[in-house]
Amino acid sequence: MIKLALKIFPRPFLIRMSYVFKYFAPVLLKGDNVECPVCEKKFKKFLAYGYGDQNRPNVLCPNDFTLERHRLMWIYLKRFSNFFTAEELKVMHVAPEQCFLGKFKKQPNLDYVTSDLESPIADMHFDLHAIPLEDNQYDVIFCNHVMEHVNDYHQCMKELCRIMKPGGWGIMQVPIDYSRETTYEDPSITDPKEREKHFWQYDHVRLFGKDYPEKLRAAGFEVDHFDYKKEIPEEEYSRYRLQDSEILYVVRKPLK
Repeated sequence: MIKLALKIFPRPFLIRMSYVFKYFAPVLLKGDNVECPVCEKKFKKFLAYGYGDQNRPNVLCPNDFTLERHRLMWIYLKRFSNFFTAEELKVMHVAPEQCFLGKFKKQPNLDYVTSDLESPIADMHFDLHAIPLEDNQYDVIFCNHVMEHVNDYHQCMKELCRIMKPGGWGIMQVPIDYSRETTYEDPSITDPKEREKHFWQYDHVRLFGKDYPEKLRAAGFEVDHFDYKKEIPEEEYSRYRLQDSEILYVVRKPLK
């Protein structure tokens, strides 16, 4: 059902409908086999999610709609960063995920604002290629699963680096094919079915490879690698249903 909905309905509509779906789905999956560290609820299993061949079983939390990447990011923020403990942080969240939105807005130490080109849950709306904001404003920037959609990812990355304060940090996750050494692009592929076949999703315009950290560095960031498998017990990442291959790249803007 979810796979079909992803194909038929636009993203803003799905965002609105998800608030209705979340009230009855958790009841149908009551159990104790998997756990979402974001909403702290347990289930018999998670829902399947993904487009085409990338459809994955047991990954989508039926309560707050976290996927593997959201749960990994939450663990990093809670256990390995000062996001919840710093005295005050000015935060820009591009393409805000629903599972984080309410929690971050309520966090007393965060001056938190969201942005997107069209999302109905965002505070601001602008094109990431030309952000209408001044330089050096934000301590933390999140921009997840966006760079595979934009025309010029390098320009968008540079813009995010520009508005980040020197010494600031951020998380910019993207889908990565770890079997590829380099990022795959082909502007001649415009048919949605072909894009899904080549780039994993009908509205993706590229598929990043293991050179993704180099792309971030080229935009002006320093890049740290967070390999969760070296940081948390195996029974935890199995229970949280984290993606085996994913590495979290944490960017930082140099002080000079």
